[in-house]
Amino acid sequence: MFRHILLAAALFSTLTLHAQSPAKLRSEIVKDLKENILPFWIHHAVDPSGGFYGRLKRDGTPVADAPKGGVLNARILWTFSTAYRMYGDSVYKAMADRAQRYFIDHFVDEEYGGAYWLVRADGSLLDGTKQTYGCSYAVYGLAEHFRATGNIESLQRAVEIYRTMERIIRDHAQDGYIETFARNWQQPEKIGYDGDGVATKTMNTHIHVLEAYTALYRVWRNPGLRERLHRLTELMADKFYNPVTRHLNLYFDSNWNNLNDIDSYGHDIETSWLLTEAAELLDDDSLTARCSKLSLALCDAALADGLNDKGGMMYERNGNELRRDSQWWCQAETVLGCVNVWQLTGEARYLRAAERTWNYIKQYVIDTECGEWFKSISADGRPNLNEDKASMWYCPYHNARMGFEIDARLKEAKK
Repeated sequence: MFRHILLAAALFSTLTLHAQSPAKLRSEIVKDLKENILPFWIHHAVDPSGGFYGRLKRDGTPVADAPKGGVLNARILWTFSTAYRMYGDSVYKAMADRAQRYFIDHFVDEEYGGAYWLVRADGSLLDGTKQTYGCSYAVYGLAEHFRATGNIESLQRAVEIYRTMERIIRDHAQDGYIETFARNWQQPEKIGYDGDGVATKTMNTHIHVLEAYTALYRVWRNPGLRERLHRLTELMADKFYNPVTRHLNLYFDSNWNNLNDIDSYGHDIETSWLLTEAAELLDDDSLTARCSKLSLALCDAALADGLNDKGGMMYERNGNELRRDSQWWCQAETVLGCVNVWQLTGEARYLRAAERTWNYIKQYVIDTECGEWFKSISADGRPNLNEDKASMWYCPYHNARMGFEIDARLKEAKK
């Protein structure tokens, strides 16, 4: 109800300037979702030997012997579960069910609990490291599969991994979630999912724990989960948000000491809408008000500091260095984050910002020759033609999720 009231107010306030704009934005984004993004993965990603290829080149050609990442497979699971839930296409269900079965059979650790990081092309274990990031996506994808299909095994597995995270991964002394463990939950050889990190707690992992717990709470109204989801929103506000810069701090030690001076614009604007999503699900007026205020601040800061002159969102500022390239996921999160704040405030400038970045995506990011999106664009608008379309990190998630969210949020605007 809260979302619908705000949306109605936003539509009224922008009637003169954007009478057809929300409907046009929705139509174009959903068309790209259904006719470009999802078909690319259906046509190219399925590995006849089991699951999905771990790597696809730009044109969709598979690298058959590439390892398969847990994050990639969990994101495929989430994406096609959501596609089936929203559109009811049996092809989407087949993809979702295939992903669910492969993930449970090959990525869930039956001995120690949690989810593996990486398996070989044949499905055998390659890297059993327990990354909190990867475990979060396991919960996220499995919870959404249950929501879409009613498959009780998916819910049971999601709850099992959540309970493991709460028992082992959560820092019961300082709160928050520790980044990395060995397969048996002992000290890892290296810290961080990139193997080069020094932080034991990171913003990126915590926002994905937040979204995973939101997805699970949507289908499993457990009081303990509710308390942890509420606490996660507070951690984002109290520990990660920097009220001076209005950006999120990224890396911390176990005692919450900030380790770096980095602003990640895509993460800022992604977090802005994930916070309001969680708060509205919890149906807590005070929390919703706090998260809405924080959402606005994060969105404003990202737009002020991170946009290039073409309307694309740049990658990050690291100290005095500014990375001016535009990653595909930052663009998707910018469109969605701006629409979210437009709904919260009714201010037309946020809808115009969403449209501007969507126009940037259409001009520079969508790969009209080979399908899907380019993964990175240089500051002068040139796509990196050598980057893969699928890997451990490249997947149908940020851009597909933008499509699902825009479709659902702007339905009322279609007339």
